[in-house]
Amino acid sequence: MTDLSSDILAGLDAEQRQAATAHTGPVCILAGAGTGKTRAITHRIAYGVQTGVYDPHRTLALTFTARAAAEMRTRLRDLGAHGVQARTFHSAALRQLQYFWPQAVGGAVPELVDHKVNMLAEAARRLRTTTDRAALRDLAGEIEWAKVSMRTPDSYAAAAAGRQMPSGWDANGVARLFQGYEDVKTDRNLIDFEDVLLIMVGILETEPKIAAQIRDQYRVFIVDEYQDVSPLQHRLLDLWLGGRTELCVVGDASQTIYSFTGATSRFLLDFRQKYPDATLVKLVRDYRSTPEIVDLANRLLAERTRQRVPVPGPDGTRGPMPRWAEPLELLSQREHGPAPVFAECTDDEAEAGWVAAQVKQLLAEGIQAAEIAVLFRTNGQSQALESACTAAGISYQLRGGERFFSRREVREGILQLRAAARSAQDVVGGEVPGRVKDVLASLGYADEAPKVSGATREKWESLNALVALSEELASTRGDQFTLTDLVAELDERAASQHAPTVQGITLASLHSAKGLEWDAVFLVGLSEGLMPISFADTQEDIDEERRLLYVGITRARLRLFLSWTLARGTGGRSTRKPSRFLDSLDPEADTRHGAQAGRRQGQGRRRPGSSGAGGSGGRGAGRKRTHPVQCRTCGKTLETGAERKTGRCLDCPPTYDEGLFENLKAWRLTTSQAASMPAFVIFTDATLVAIAEAAPKSPSELLRIPGVGSSKLEKYGQDVLELVNGIPSA
Repeated sequence: MTDLSSDILAGLDAEQRQAATAHTGPVCILAGAGTGKTRAITHRIAYGVQTGVYDPHRTLALTFTARAAAEMRTRLRDLGAHGVQARTFHSAALRQLQYFWPQAVGGAVPELVDHKVNMLAEAARRLRTTTDRAALRDLAGEIEWAKVSMRTPDSYAAAAAGRQMPSGWDANGVARLFQGYEDVKTDRNLIDFEDVLLIMVGILETEPKIAAQIRDQYRVFIVDEYQDVSPLQHRLLDLWLGGRTELCVVGDASQTIYSFTGATSRFLLDFRQKYPDATLVKLVRDYRSTPEIVDLANRLLAERTRQRVPVPGPDGTRGPMPRWAEPLELLSQREHGPAPVFAECTDDEAEAGWVAAQVKQLLAEGIQAAEIAVLFRTNGQSQALESACTAAGISYQLRGGERFFSRREVREGILQLRAAARSAQDVVGGEVPGRVKDVLASLGYADEAPKVSGATREKWESLNALVALSEELASTRGDQFTLTDLVAELDERAASQHAPTVQGITLASLHSAKGLEWDAVFLVGLSEGLMPISFADTQEDIDEERRLLYVGITRARLRLFLSWTLARGTGGRSTRKPSRFLDSLDPEADTRHGAQAGRRQGQGRRRPGSSGAGGSGGRGAGRKRTHPVQCRTCGKTLETGAERKTGRCLDCPPTYDEGLFENLKAWRLTTSQAASMPAFVIFTDATLVAIAEAAPKSPSELLRIPGVGSSKLEKYGQDVLELVNGIPSA
C-alpha cells in the first residue's frame, strides 16, 4: 500500500474503512443520517483510483442534486481522484443524449424545457379547460410522477388509482391533459427532463452499438441516495450496467421521503435479493448529532419497527421488510448536549413568537444565524414565522423558492462585478469586500438590513450573501485575491448551483431540508393534520410522514426544539391535538393525555432542559379558554376563530356595509405597501370583516374586536375609526 493510499484511509472509522476498501462486485452501503456517507464513498472512489482498481475516466458517481454532485467533485479533486465523473442522473443522461442524438435519431437535439406550466396551460386551452397556476404546478408534478413511473397517457389512469388528484381533476382528466401536453411538446420540438431519461432508455434498448460504447466508457457505478431512485432511473441504470455487477449503492430507507414523486426504497431493500453475493456495510456511527438528539430519532423509528407492516414495492405488490434493511440504530459519537425542548402553544402566531424569542436567545449565546433553521411541513406555515422574524429583527432566508443564481438582483450584481473587475486590478485582498459593497450599493445593498419582510428583505439578503462570500474568500486567499477571482468563483458556483451562504436563519419545508444540517433546529407545527399531514390516509402515507419527521430531527447537531399549537388563529377554538408521533418522544406525553383542560391554558411551555426567555412564550401566554359564542343571525354555536371574530357563521349573510369593507381593504393595501409588509400583517380579512360588522365608535370598542390588540390600536386605530365613522383624515 502506497503512502498516498494509506493517507486516503486515515481517519476513517472501521465501517467507513470497510466501505472504502470493498471494490469488487456489488456493494450496498446502508448509511444512517450523519454517519459520513459522502466521506466514505469519496474515499472509496479515491482509494480505488489510487490503488489502480478503478480507471477514473471510466468511473461514474451518480447523485440526485447538482449541489451534491458539485460537492462530490470537489472532495474527489482534493483526494487526487481527477477524471472521475460525478453527476446527477439527468446530467449524465443529457450528456449522452446530446452526443449520440445525431447517430441514433439525426438532426438537432430538441430544446430542453425547464418548466412545464406554460405548456400545460396551452394543453388545457386546447382541451377548452381552464385552471389556475397553482393547479398547473400540481398537474406538472403528477405528470412527472407518471413519466418516472414509466406510465404513458394511455396507462396513467389505471396506474393512478388511489392517488390523490390535483384539485378539480380526476384520473381520466389528467390522462387527457397528459396526452395534450405531449402533443404540445411534439408540435414545438421540445423535450422535458423526464424525456431525457426515457429517450436514453429507448436508445440503449434499440441501439446495441451505442449501448456497447457507453458500457465501454463507464465500467464502475456508484449511486448515492439509492432509496430515492425512481423506476425510470433504475431502468436506465440497469441498461448502463448491461448485466455487469460493478455497482455500489448507498442509501437509507428511513430517509425515503419522496414517494409522491415516484421514488421508492424497494430497490434498496431488494438489493441483496437481486445480488445475493453483495457486500453489505452498515454505517451507524453518527458524527452529526448529540446523543440526546440521536436517541429521539432512534425512538421515533423503533416505535414503527415493532409493527413490521409489509412494505409496498414499485410494482404495487407488498412484501416483508428484510431484516438486514430494517431501520439503522444510530450511535452518537458526540458529547452530550441539551435535551430536546418540547413546547405547546395556543396558536400559530403565538408559536411563531415563541420561536423568534428562542432564536434571539440562541443568537445571544453565540450561535450563528446561518446555523439555525426552522422547519415546517407546508410552505403556507412560513407566513407567521416570517412576520415574527421581521418583528424581532431577525434576518432569515426562505429556502425552496427561486434558485439563488436565477434571482434578478444576483444576476445583475454579478454583471456589475464583472464590469468593475476590468478596472479594479489594483484592488486586492482585504480591499475587495469594500469594493463589492460599493458596486452592489447601486442595486440596493446597505450595511444595515431593511426592517421589513418580503421582496425588499429577500433582495438585500441575496446581495449580502455576495458580500459575505467576498469577505470569506478574501480572508482565506489572502493578498492575491481580486475581483476577477470573485467573479470566476461566482461563475463556477452558478454552473453547479452552489449558492453562497445567506446570513440569516433558514426557514424551510422539511422536504427541502433533506441533505442539510444546522447547529439548532426548530420543528414547528407538530399537530395532527400537519404532522402527519391530513391527506395521509394510508399506512404507507403515515410511514412516510414518520420518516419525514425523522429527517427533520436528524438535521440538528446540538439543539432541537419541537412545538405544536392547539388552534390555528388567535382566539380560535383549541381543537388541535399534538402529533401522534410525539407520544413516543415527549417525556410528558402521558401527563398531557391525562390533563387536556390544563394543557389548553399554557403557551410556549418549554420542557425539559429549558432556560431563559420563552417560559411565557410571548404574546398570548396564559390566555383563558373562550366561552361559546353564538351566531347573531342563526344562533348556531360558532366553531372557528374567523367566525367568532365576525360574530356569525361563515355561510350566513354578512351584515356590514360592503362599501365600508372595501374602503378598509383599500386602506390596508396602501398602508402595507408604504410599510413594505404583507397586508395580512396589519389586519387579516377576518378582522376587517369583524370591524365592518361591529362598526366601533371608540378606541375601547375597537380594542374589543379579536385581532385588534393594543399595539395595532396604537398604530392603526385612528385611521380605522375615521374610516368607520366617516371622518375625513387630516
